[in-house]
Amino acid sequence: MNVRYATMTRRGMAAVAIASVALFVAGCGAEEKPGTDKARATTGAPKSGGATTQGSQAAEEPREPLAVLKGQEGLELTVTLAERDAGGFLTVKGTLRNTGSGSAVLSGQVRGDETEVIKHGNSLGGATLVDALGKKRYYVLRDTDGRPLTTTGLSILPAGETAAVFMQFPAPPASTTDVSFQLPTFEPATLKLS
Repeated sequence: MNVRYATMTRRGMAAVAIASVALFVAGCGAEEKPGTDKARATTGAPKSGGATTQGSQAAEEPREPLAVLKGQEGLELTVTLAERDAGGFLTVKGTLRNTGSGSAVLSGQVRGDETEVIKHGNSLGGATLVDALGKKRYYVLRDTDGRPLTTTGLSILPAGETAAVFMQFPAPPASTTDVSFQLPTFEPATLKLS
């Protein structure tokens, strides 16, 4: 009887030890999932397609604004960068801020009206650059699945909150030094390219 009790006790202790290790391992791999509108509003950069994330933007020095565009419901887009890269792209970065007293809902118009872009949800895919000198309009780039290379997932921005945003376009020729930036529901602005 004593041996049987000792065997059952050892088996029980072993089961508890295994369960504890399994829970510990499962807990180490867990990630926090954003569950608030604030978290959704401030995380917008896609994880693929050459996009930069907010973490890398936070490490950058604050830049002098190139333009400030007023939008609906107290939304304000401050463009801080319009830069060409060696790959033939032009990246526009900035901050979207809700200057109003209540939560602002981003209009569906900011994603544009192209079917490929619309089917991928909320984005800034409706943004365009107009090169008046070269008489060309540039649209936000898409990846091979039709997803726009821009901040996605923005829908509601609470009062006083900001979200880092970006958009990638084909780069205009080197002779083009400024373009008109347009985003539906926002005022247009002229951007100096670097």
